[in-house]
Amino acid sequence: MRFKAVAAQFIVICATALGAFSVQAQDKPVQLVGLGDSLMAGYQLPPSDSYTAQLETALKAKGVNVSIANAGVSGDTSAGGLARAEWSVPDGTDGVILELGANDALRGIAPEETEKNLDAIISGFQKRKIPVLLIGIMAPPNMGGDFADRFNAIYPSLAQKHGLPLYPFFLDGVVLDQSLQLEDKMHPNTKGIAVMVEKSLPTVEDFINTIGAQKK
Repeated sequence: MRFKAVAAQFIVICATALGAFSVQAQDKPVQLVGLGDSLMAGYQLPPSDSYTAQLETALKAKGVNVSIANAGVSGDTSAGGLARAEWSVPDGTDGVILELGANDALRGIAPEETEKNLDAIISGFQKRKIPVLLIGIMAPPNMGGDFADRFNAIYPSLAQKHGLPLYPFFLDGVVLDQSLQLEDKMHPNTKGIAVMVEKSLPTVEDFINTIGAQKK
């Protein structure tokens, strides 16, 4: 009888421990990384005002348990992002918000080269089983119609090829409103970032839900 009592107590202890482990696993935040250029980094803004920081705050306010690391580097091109993609996104990352290409367009880099680099970045993450949310950029109008047509097609094409969720234009709602930009008329200010977060939030939430479904 005593053996049965001890065995029963042992089973209860194990069940309790497993239950605690299960709760801890559920409470673990979704680990995201924002890989991008100055638009992701928060050019000339305090770290707390960057896109990743404001996005994390907005998601947490909606009850989403998430942690978003900022791997944005001002001035970075798609080639620069490719060179650092592996070490900028550590193992254990649950998903990547990928935003690169703006500096390629400004420098007149051939859109085919930009697409090749982004394709390689995405393929690298997929080999590592890390989901990607692709953020689109649009070419500035001064680059001409032919360049814009070739460049703007990059993001929908890659999203379709790799089966990725796509947020079409990162600066939606900001690019034509100077009150939401820094003095350089190129980068968003704190209020501009807030607009970007508000507009992209539903897409990011859907992305996180997809990650959660994949992990079950």
